[in-house]
Amino acid sequence: MAPADVLIDCQDAALTFGRGPNAVVAVHGAVLRILAGARLAIVGPSGSGKSSLLHLLAGLEQPTSGTVTWPGLTGLQDIGLVFQGDSLIPALDVVENTALPLVLTGVPDDRAREAALDALALVDAADLADRLPEEISGGQAQRVACARVLAQAPRVILADEPTGRLDHATGGRVLDALLTAADETGAALVVTTHDPAIAARLTVRRAMRDGRLTSTDPVDADHLDADGADADTAHSPGAPS
Repeated sequence: MAPADVLIDCQDAALTFGRGPNAVVAVHGAVLRILAGARLAIVGPSGSGKSSLLHLLAGLEQPTSGTVTWPGLTGLQDIGLVFQGDSLIPALDVVENTALPLVLTGVPDDRAREAALDALALVDAADLADRLPEEISGGQAQRVACARVLAQAPRVILADEPTGRLDHATGGRVLDALLTAADETGAALVVTTHDPAIAARLTVRRAMRDGRLTSTDPVDADHLDADGADADTAHSPGAPS
């Protein structure tokens, strides 16, 4: 039986895509417990299985073997997920995108908009409120995706490479916002990253390579992308992040 402060309990969870000789094992028997108030970085290069593990934790994928349970949550709506790729709805402007999860849960439009604007301000994106997704850069879109989760005030925040498309200064501010929001709401925060500077700001670090999650805390250059932290500077040419 999991302790009362365990929000997500992942026991020997594996995730395989496909069957037979073409099968790809994305996650090998991961063991991980997310406790209330956790500040966890999962570090590894692209293709190491970090995103797949986060999708298991969020309930977006079912484990091929092993289990993932959520003993400390009332439901998966208590989880906020910042996706690595584009996730904004093209027809909605930035503030509407940010407020959408609240509106879908029955929050009145005016209150949802107010919460969305507050969240956008946390990630230095309030000036983007009236723009459409096609009118902002990839880095700006990632900040909006973070704001959308912050507006929900979830009990667990799962952020998949939230700074991966931002320059270091902007990425630092986004992580500041995620940490501040987690502190204010008491949410657990799990961040996947290949940037050691981002990982160092979280209390616990776990390394992942070839779908295997370490049971200890070492992080070194072998767990980073070949071009290292410079990958964080990628964004639309000529567009601000």
